[in-house]
Amino acid sequence: MRDAEPGTIRLADYQPPAYRTHTVALHFDIRDGATRVTSNLHVVRERDGALELDGQELELESVSVNGEPLSSNAYELTDSNLVIPDVGASADIEIITRIRPEENTALEGLYKSSHMYCTQCEAEGFRKITYYQDRPDVLARFTTTVEADAKSYPILLSNGNCIDEREEGGRRAVTWEDPFPKPAYLFALVAGDLAHIEDTFTTMSGREVTLKIYSEAHNISQCDYAMDALKRSMRWDEQAFGREYDLDIFMIVAVEDFNMGAMENKGLNIFNTSCVLASPETATDLAYQRVEAVVAHEYFHNWSGNRVTCRDWFQLSLKEGFTVYRDAEFSSDMNSRTVKRIEDARFLRSVQFAEDSGPLAHPVRPDSYIEISNFYTVTIYEKGAEVVRMYRTLLGAEAFRRGSDLYFDRHDGEAATTDDFLACMQAVTDLDLGQFQRWYEQAGTPEVKFSQAFENGTLTLNFTQSCPPTPGQPEKQPFLIPVAIGLIGRDGKPVSLAHVDGDLRGDTLMVKLTDADTTISIGGLDAEPVVSVLRDFSAPVRVRREISAEELAFLAQHDTDGFARWDALQTLLVAEIQRLMAGESVRELVGEVFATLLRQAISASDAEQAFLLSTMLTLPDEPYLFEQISPVDVTAICNARDMLQGYLAEHLVEQWRSLYASCTNEAAYEPTPAEMSRRSLRNCALSYLVHSVSDGAAIEALLGKHFDTADNLTDRRAAFVEICASPLVSDAFRQSYIDVFYERFSSEALVIDGWFAAQAASPLTSIEDMLKLAEHPAFDPRNPNKIR
Repeated sequence: MRDAEPGTIRLADYQPPAYRTHTVALHFDIRDGATRVTSNLHVVRERDGALELDGQELELESVSVNGEPLSSNAYELTDSNLVIPDVGASADIEIITRIRPEENTALEGLYKSSHMYCTQCEAEGFRKITYYQDRPDVLARFTTTVEADAKSYPILLSNGNCIDEREEGGRRAVTWEDPFPKPAYLFALVAGDLAHIEDTFTTMSGREVTLKIYSEAHNISQCDYAMDALKRSMRWDEQAFGREYDLDIFMIVAVEDFNMGAMENKGLNIFNTSCVLASPETATDLAYQRVEAVVAHEYFHNWSGNRVTCRDWFQLSLKEGFTVYRDAEFSSDMNSRTVKRIEDARFLRSVQFAEDSGPLAHPVRPDSYIEISNFYTVTIYEKGAEVVRMYRTLLGAEAFRRGSDLYFDRHDGEAATTDDFLACMQAVTDLDLGQFQRWYEQAGTPEVKFSQAFENGTLTLNFTQSCPPTPGQPEKQPFLIPVAIGLIGRDGKPVSLAHVDGDLRGDTLMVKLTDADTTISIGGLDAEPVVSVLRDFSAPVRVRREISAEELAFLAQHDTDGFARWDALQTLLVAEIQRLMAGESVRELVGEVFATLLRQAISASDAEQAFLLSTMLTLPDEPYLFEQISPVDVTAICNARDMLQGYLAEHLVEQWRSLYASCTNEAAYEPTPAEMSRRSLRNCALSYLVHSVSDGAAIEALLGKHFDTADNLTDRRAAFVEICASPLVSDAFRQSYIDVFYERFSSEALVIDGWFAAQAASPLTSIEDMLKLAEHPAFDPRNPNKIR
């Protein structure tokens, strides 16, 4: 329900609709300048009230009920809806509207991108196509006919399976039928002259599914990796969650002008090209990983979002948080589980913790909003994924799988809530999850203060939890927080916890905090160990503890949990940067830790270890530091970080050279974990080598050779970023490579996005330089990718 402007919508006001649409038959007559949409709805009354249909920016031609045209005084028409007072117990409604996709620059509803028509309907875009119950709790079966000029638009796509296609008088028409009920936000349509690649996938029950990826002809050669990622995603979802694909065909369309990364429309996913296209020459390793992750994310939505959708937009994290968790697990299995966990924790700390501590803090399940598009946030997505992960952490893998199976089975074809998800998890465990509900209801990042004491062979651990006030929530109740801990002996080996009564996971003890203050004791110890806290980032919380630099260095080298190793080193490095800001010098033990890590990196024998070491050897970036250090003095933080990198570069220059040489490989590019980890280490070493010398000519020689001999964009862009950022290379050298890069890739829009980004992010770039870049012919201010 909407108040007077500005129009707050509240969860507490939720009411189911008076009528529900059961079936929809749509006909799109696409012509240049205007598109005519005929919509035939079958609606059934469920409670007293009028039939309310949402609509914006539409030209209404006619409305009929059960074949009888309605006069204008038989319904109410406003800028935002069409209301018919009473259509009886059930009715067939026909509505004809006209829309102008060519003028739609908001990229919501049906719009024209370059030479193709496409849609974006989440969250409330369908109401810009026709009058309809544009709310996620109305699920209907759609049949869609798309008609357009046969020569200009030979490819006409929509949701479901193709049941008819015909061509007459220069016009082509294709009809699609989706047998599964869905809300309007999952509707999709594409019309254009597109090329495609095709493959098949055999499901676990033996059904053959046709797979197609469409894009404009000049992009189609870069779609093979996305197809491979799709097939791996389909197999993984069967194995990890028991979810089988349900239609005869699955399609992806890559669009250059797209507001989001991608959209999970049933059977017809529409993607930003940045999340589909990949080749060694035009995509970095990170871009390959993003394509893999986003393809998986949108495919996984087929169950966590489509077959089971959300009742209202307050439940957005039900589909997005769950699916982000699922795609994170997939990426972990495809690449490095430890590094994926580190990446997620680093992003949460840099971006989501900042959101939690600012004026826009909101719970994972908000209780009100004004504009739903503003709630596609890192709290809904990434923190929501951490909430799902905590279910698995608390219940264990087997019980969590039983809970997710129950959720899918119980709510298939329904619009569910976060309460429904929690109820399914509660049904498979004896652990009381009532307190867990607070993760959905309370905003803010919980803080856990940790202390320890050791006496007579007994280690006493104390945990105190609190959560700062956030807008509208001055007081917080304790959360249910899983904190994973481990003990490392002074010999660098894990201390056995087999004698401890508790939730043991190998050498890790899972402590469940439920009160504001919790104390546990571990006896039978010969000596005081070093405690590893929040292993595997077991909860999205801040941990405060008193720990020496020596103990942090010890954990960074000996902890058996990869995340905890990285976390200890990050804590040490943040403290070191703060020391440098205060005018102190770098402690030798930091160099000693890096020397140890470099020795391990040079001899790294597997991709998992190499990925972890590359991540550990990379200093925390500025966004991470800005969130960890308060107050934020931007210049001082950046200068201190540069000083620390210079120190490590100069004092360990021979080791960096050895690492760089050991990771050089003449073999052709492959987007495999082993090769990605090798390139990551080599380019990490390159960055330090640039900071190890003050001779501009030597730096130019190093970076020029790295750029010129690269056979892939990952290595080439690593050199280009350093060329743009190093104050020691000459302006002429820098400009020459800016020109070379542009000339080589001027026809590749996504690569040129990176060309803009490297220059924009350089500390040498002034405001005047930025304005000049924005005037470049390749910069299009109407294209979302360019703006980003």
